[in-house]
Amino acid sequence: MTESTKYLCPPVIFLMGATTSGKTALTMALCQKLPLEVISVDSALIYRGMDIGTAKPSAEELAISPHRLINIRDPAEVYSAANFCRDAINAIAEITAAGRIPLLVGGTMFYFKALLEGLSPLPSADPEVRTRIERKAAVIGWGGLHRKLQQIDPIAAKRIHPHDLQRLLRALEVFFVSGNTLTELIKISGEALAYRVHQFAIAPLERALLHHRIEQRFHQILAAGFEHEVGMLFSRVDLHKDMPSIRCVGYRQMWSYIAGEIDYDDMVFRGICTTRQLAKRQITWLRCWPGIHWLDSNLTVALNSILQVLSV
Repeated sequence: MTESTKYLCPPVIFLMGATTSGKTALTMALCQKLPLEVISVDSALIYRGMDIGTAKPSAEELAISPHRLINIRDPAEVYSAANFCRDAINAIAEITAAGRIPLLVGGTMFYFKALLEGLSPLPSADPEVRTRIERKAAVIGWGGLHRKLQQIDPIAAKRIHPHDLQRLLRALEVFFVSGNTLTELIKISGEALAYRVHQFAIAPLERALLHHRIEQRFHQILAAGFEHEVGMLFSRVDLHKDMPSIRCVGYRQMWSYIAGEIDYDDMVFRGICTTRQLAKRQITWLRCWPGIHWLDSNLTVALNSILQVLSV
């Protein structure tokens, strides 16, 4: 798509930011000013029954501004970047066809990147190949399979933790199905998003403020019944701590506490630390992201900045 063609396309707004940066409040304010429909870009908000720990928008907030791609999967189900791109593109098309503007909001940066630039041509899941890999794991262990991946694709093996069974399985599956490594294939981009995209990022200027917000929110979710929420998940026989849903920030730490692996204070400490690490990764992504308009974390200033950019 050329530059001249791009400006004939319908507009799409990306609102990105670290956790607790103020995306939800800014989204609510924007929806009062513009004919928007919101699409969630968050790999945790997709799960039903995971409301407190994900700081999912409240029922009141969703009544004001309904979010698409929230509560679309059970925690036992897998949801990939490819699934997200398919669902988001369909939602964008429906929203623009209705004469409204899609506002994509969230902190899952890889989803934004995949949607904007296109996904690499990775092969679809192959149940037969997966079964063979799982049988091999039963013989040599997942650690043995991780060492196998180190021989096949050392770059991917360095990036994938030996206990991250889903990603380890996928990396091996890609190689056995396609004959190419995951590292080779992800260098190839798919079709870029065919819309005029305005990209905004919001983050507190002071790291200390971000850390304070993270700690404050974690204690708020604890007070709101987070332990009971995770306890309901823990009681299910079809869930375990290595599943993508339970690896969400905060959930794995609470799961370990309920399982008796750590005490309460350690759970709180780890939950806050892992949330800070998530925020750091999100900000690192954004700092390397081209074409972003940076926003002040002050709600009024950020809102006016967006409206000014969109009016140009």
